[in-house]
Amino acid sequence: MTGKKKLPERMCVGCQRIRSKKDMIRVVKNPEGDFSIDRTGKKSGRGAYICADIQCLEAAIKGHRLEKSFKSPIDADIYEKLRTGFFDTNEG
Repeated sequence: MTGKKKLPERMCVGCQRIRSKKDMIRVVKNPEGDFSIDRTGKKSGRGAYICADIQCLEAAIKGHRLEKSFKSPIDADIYEKLRTGFFDTNEG
């Protein structure tokens, strides 16, 4: 009996909707406390997910949702990287 493979889902910190993990952008805080954008979803550390939608990013920024998720302040350059290269697949 082979069933359907369950696809991992995550909640967007911007719109609070659950979506497929592969369709989202992961922001990760590594064990040293540095933040980065992880498009592969495989970097070690605590992650938070945002839909590939600029409105979700703006909602997350306005509500300080990434800071709440990580329980620490986020560098402004991470927000700038997300804004300027939000749909750029070369990041990561």
